[in-house]
Amino acid sequence: MADTADSPELVHLAVEAGIATITLDSPRNRNALSAQLRRELIAHLDAAIADDAVRVVVLTHTGTVFCAGMDLKESRGAGAEQQGVTEVPRILTTLWDSPKPVVARLSGPARAGGVGIVAACDIAVAAETVTFAFSEVRIGVVPAVISVTVLPRLSARAAHELFLTGETFDARRAAAVGLINSAVPAEELDDEVARYTGMLRLGAPGALAGAKAMLRRERPATMADDFAAMNTLSASYFASEEGQEGIRAFGEKRTPSWVPQG
Repeated sequence: MADTADSPELVHLAVEAGIATITLDSPRNRNALSAQLRRELIAHLDAAIADDAVRVVVLTHTGTVFCAGMDLKESRGAGAEQQGVTEVPRILTTLWDSPKPVVARLSGPARAGGVGIVAACDIAVAAETVTFAFSEVRIGVVPAVISVTVLPRLSARAAHELFLTGETFDARRAAAVGLINSAVPAEELDDEVARYTGMLRLGAPGALAGAKAMLRRERPATMADDFAAMNTLSASYFASEEGQEGIRAFGEKRTPSWVPQG
């Protein structure tokens, strides 16, 4: 989906074997979050989530950079809407709340808003050479919007250090502080992504959505209330169509019906 006939698409969507691959393809500006890229990313995320054939979403990129954050050339002198005040939160919320697992694949660095996108994904895999930075303070702004998805991932000490210094850190440090799940040699990146997507495709769609919602929920004040809520949730899934199919498949030593073929 491009803005005009003369403006090529900056984000692509392809679906194969239950996996929707969304590719940021604006290498000329390091996949910065321009207005066109934001709109196309939202549209493709919505399409992938609405597609019953899609079980897992992979967010990746072309070029040497995953995402450089906001397009500062566009933001210069722009009003609130042009700065993505509504669209960036929409992107992060869509990734965070997606009922389908989202895997980020990084073969190049992420900065500012790009790091917020990585944090909003359920699983993030990066090549060891990838770097990250919260560079906002160095240009006189703060990482306010992306903090909503980043802070639940990072330890408090790491958040204070990295937000305040703007220091560049590598993928191994990112994994150590909880920003990403795995840092691997570049030549192993696709295999590591495939390892995760292969496991995720085995999960029942409703159960995956329920597990994500459970992970995001606000916990009750007391342990007793928490156990009561979780007992009710557990019983509902055991009694569900998916739960019963999973139990039957286990007993019959076969693959559950929800696992995509091929």
